[in-house]
Amino acid sequence: MPVYIQIHDQLKHEIENGVWKVGARLPSERELSLRFNVSRMTLRQAIQTLSDEGILERKIGSGTYVASKKVQEKMSGTTSFTDIMESLGKVPSSKTISFFHSRASSSEAEKLGLEKGEQVLRMERIRYADEVPICFEVASIPAKLVEGFSKVEITDSFYHSLQEKGFEIGRANQTVSAILASEQIADYLAVKRGDAILRLRQISYLADERPFEYVRTQYVGSRFEFYLEK
Repeated sequence: MPVYIQIHDQLKHEIENGVWKVGARLPSERELSLRFNVSRMTLRQAIQTLSDEGILERKIGSGTYVASKKVQEKMSGTTSFTDIMESLGKVPSSKTISFFHSRASSSEAEKLGLEKGEQVLRMERIRYADEVPICFEVASIPAKLVEGFSKVEITDSFYHSLQEKGFEIGRANQTVSAILASEQIADYLAVKRGDAILRLRQISYLADERPFEYVRTQYVGSRFEFYLEK
């Protein structure tokens, strides 16, 4: 398991067990990197992963805090990015940043209903509409579900590939919140650090209620919006 995932799991375990309360400020990156005996870059990757999951909240110029619970609004439907863009008359595309198998982190195992030690396929992509970057996406998929899938079948349009192989897509749980673009995300999405970002966390299920994807997506606030239909 990557070192940053091990640090992620340890910090998440401490938060869940009350070592760090809601609203508590974590030690500095320097202190934590010394504690875990890792580089600040590795430590920063673990912190960013926890922030993307909504467990931690980074405040520029202040530090990193245990996030409070957010008000949630239910959105219905499970639709692929490709379908959304095509319905708007735009040409979807993506750039894969990373694509690898790894033992599931504690968060991935929890969201995907996996046993400890099971493998996930984890990929990071920048997704575009008419060659304009719209979002940065981190997707985790149970490795056993996609045995026999090619990389192209997963990265081009995973939902379409699932349907072509006989899987029926069901519901999704979605959580949307607002954050500010980090330096890395700003670089990926061609915006300024601190620009408004819409963060979507989604667990997608097959029709038989098996979770098949856990996605953390950051959308450029000025280029994308969600709407609710009741």
